[in-house]
Amino acid sequence: MHKAGFVNIIGNPNVGKSTLMNALVGENLSITTFKAQTTRHRIMGIANGEDFQIVYSDTPGIVNPHYKLHEQMMSFVSSALKDADIFLLVTEVGETLKNEKTLQYIINSKTPVILIINKIDLSSQEVIAQKISYWQEIIPRAVVIPCSATEKFNLDKIFDSIIKLLPENPPYFPKDELSDKSMRFFASEIIREKILLYYNKEIPYSCEVVIDEYKEKDNVDYISAIIYVERDSQKGILLGHQGSMIKKLGTEARKDIENFIGKKSYLKLFVKVKENWRNNLNDLKRFGYE
Repeated sequence: MHKAGFVNIIGNPNVGKSTLMNALVGENLSITTFKAQTTRHRIMGIANGEDFQIVYSDTPGIVNPHYKLHEQMMSFVSSALKDADIFLLVTEVGETLKNEKTLQYIINSKTPVILIINKIDLSSQEVIAQKISYWQEIIPRAVVIPCSATEKFNLDKIFDSIIKLLPENPPYFPKDELSDKSMRFFASEIIREKILLYYNKEIPYSCEVVIDEYKEKDNVDYISAIIYVERDSQKGILLGHQGSMIKKLGTEARKDIENFIGKKSYLKLFVKVKENWRNNLNDLKRFGYE
């Protein structure tokens, strides 16, 4: 008997969805930062065993859209709600799922729910017990599991619960695949992660990274990337004094890309202005938001 299915990870921004998927898959497929709205796409991570295949989907945090970009991000969440075999609903101590529509959809659905109370290492036993009771009352059919994705606590319990609920199916992907995304995508996400880490305020949210060229060679990969911003002033901040910030960004991104691909890389970064790209559907489509 072989089990396989889509385990779709849903939740508010910054509750640890990406950290949890990376921990469950065993690879850093989704970028993680302390800032909300780090994840913009639906990213699949595939965990394989002899008699199972778990296709995890990391999704953007649920937000009320302020830009067309947000609307496209929420479309990824909508698709994940519709094709899930299991919902992995991630919350953290001290918060509830803010989007009532999404919560009601999950409550009314017949899809199995594993509800994760994440970041329990930052709370007390009493508060955790209260949250377990709260969620058991809200979604009676849910399997409620407290965990710490960063400390890798209770991951085995989550895995066992998934295997128990996973439907009988043949594998959906070849057993040696780790994700549905290309190396171009992962390179662009690593660069965007560094932008989130090194720049403040609106800058990271005004940036989009596009891999203009990716050439794979035996010993080194050659990568050319364009970082799009919305205004000239943002371009100046991104570059820094005499190009100091963009140089630091490129160096740190290259190191992580090399760790990810397991060999040397040569990375060139360019910055271009594309006004109002977050509200331009043609630009969003070209950037992969469809």
